[in-house]
Amino acid sequence: MVAGIAALVAAYVLSQFYRAFLAVLAPALAAGIGAGAEDLARASGVWFLAFALAQIPVGAALDRVGPRRTASVALGLGGAGGAAVLAMAQGPGAVTVAMALIGAGCAPVLMAAYYIFARTYAPAVFGTLAGMVIGIGSLGNIASSLPLAAAVEAFGWRGTLWGMAGVTLAVAAGLALLVRDPPKVEGAGRGSLLDLLRMRALWPVLVMMAVCYAPAAGLRGLWVGPYHAEVFGADAAAIGVVTLVMGAAMVLGNFAYGPMDRVLGTRKWLIFGGNLGVLCCLVALVAMPAAGGWVTLALFAALGFAGASYPMVIAHGRAFFPPHLVGRGVTLLNLFGLGAVGLAQVVTGRIHAGLEGQGAVVAYQGIFAFFAVMLAAGLAVYLFSQDRTD
Repeated sequence: MVAGIAALVAAYVLSQFYRAFLAVLAPALAAGIGAGAEDLARASGVWFLAFALAQIPVGAALDRVGPRRTASVALGLGGAGGAAVLAMAQGPGAVTVAMALIGAGCAPVLMAAYYIFARTYAPAVFGTLAGMVIGIGSLGNIASSLPLAAAVEAFGWRGTLWGMAGVTLAVAAGLALLVRDPPKVEGAGRGSLLDLLRMRALWPVLVMMAVCYAPAAGLRGLWVGPYHAEVFGADAAAIGVVTLVMGAAMVLGNFAYGPMDRVLGTRKWLIFGGNLGVLCCLVALVAMPAAGGWVTLALFAALGFAGASYPMVIAHGRAFFPPHLVGRGVTLLNLFGLGAVGLAQVVTGRIHAGLEGQGAVVAYQGIFAFFAVMLAAGLAVYLFSQDRTD
């Protein structure tokens, strides 16, 4: 079981890498195949949408056939195949196709680990284990910053992506060999998403899930790179530093959130307070979009740290699931979380295109304001949630 969890964590490192690497590849893709900021926003959004839509069959597959086959087949075909398509891309359209394949391929990885945790370990430690996987997996977020920039400089972006395709295929083989499916519970595979959606206590948690991850994932996954390039004239190395700092802050945030529900005795107010901090950072970015230097870097780092509440929101929702619907339950939450990121990427791409004629500063003010309004609305709904800590 431990070896299987380690393999799933390695796969999640790749998932984090792929959702964030376009921010660093942006200059190379623009020069190589003419992919602009709106093209990459669309492709990034498609990654999250494909990831989210795949959660529906993934949830059923986890409950029916188990995590080993679900995760290994999807990552091998979609993840490695999509990386190969991107390595051969000749235009912006191919980037979108590749990101759709990679998103679907990465979709089962984290949920497979969460499924095993929910079936094997005590509910009280679910949040800590969930945060641990994301914390370690977020090394992929860091790998997609300065290390990726160095690899592209050394091997070219196509050579780097062919290498990533090979690594992804090897990790998928590791999943097939090492992951062990936990014993099934009575009634596993029965029930539906409708059974979950009838739980009114889950509704505010689903809303929180839809808004808690979008700002950090959207900015780190794409906009932090073009923002620094267009507003401050940053080159690839400087963008790598910023993304590295924000990625490291997200890693630390995931480890910090993990045990805090047991320390504080609450999940609801831990999640609410953390996301209120994200909202403050977004408001500051709207107010000071051209500050630059340490001020902007500190705001992105704080946003990344406070915006790491994702595993705690999963833990909050998981506390309401019956055992035979755990697979569908965690993937339903993931659908809301990643689907919202995908839609937000598409919307922010339109905002950027619509406002860039007024200058880069105004365009990014619009993006920051969008995330701020989205998060504020979600926090208002989440106030009505029922706290539960197992």
